[in-house]
Amino acid sequence: MKLAEALAQRADATRRVEQLRSRIVGSARYQEGEEPAENAVELLAETDAVIAGLESLVRRINRTNASATVGGARTLTDALARRDALRLQHSVVSTAADAAAGRDQRGAVRQLRSELKMFAALPVAALRTRADELAREIREIDVAIQRTNWEVDLLD
Repeated sequence: MKLAEALAQRADATRRVEQLRSRIVGSARYQEGEEPAENAVELLAETDAVIAGLESLVRRINRTNASATVGGARTLTDALARRDALRLQHSVVSTAADAAAGRDQRGAVRQLRSELKMFAALPVAALRTRADELAREIREIDVAIQRTNWEVDLLD
């Protein structure tokens, strides 16, 4: 199995656990004289089995990520950490540019000459350029990660 397939299975298992949780909550209590919609004990047992499979799958994914390389230079784990850091940095830089440009200030338009003027404390154009560079880096690393996910076999 390829790593990408395992990642899809992990997402499916996670969704399945959430669906089972919702069904368990809906069947955990019922009124006297009625029957619950589903057997909560059976749902809990099914959830345990799904979680056990998920745990095994996540262990294999983590082992694979730690040993597989992206572009022959760094591990997949390192590439994922770099992508997460770039995404966070992009978010901060974009938010800073928006704030300096006055995007999130409703009603902050000057009505009279006597009102206070607002100035940008940050270079908006430079921040937008930096955000564009970060977005490009994110796209490039994401493509490399996706390529690796489809090329690498999942470890046992």
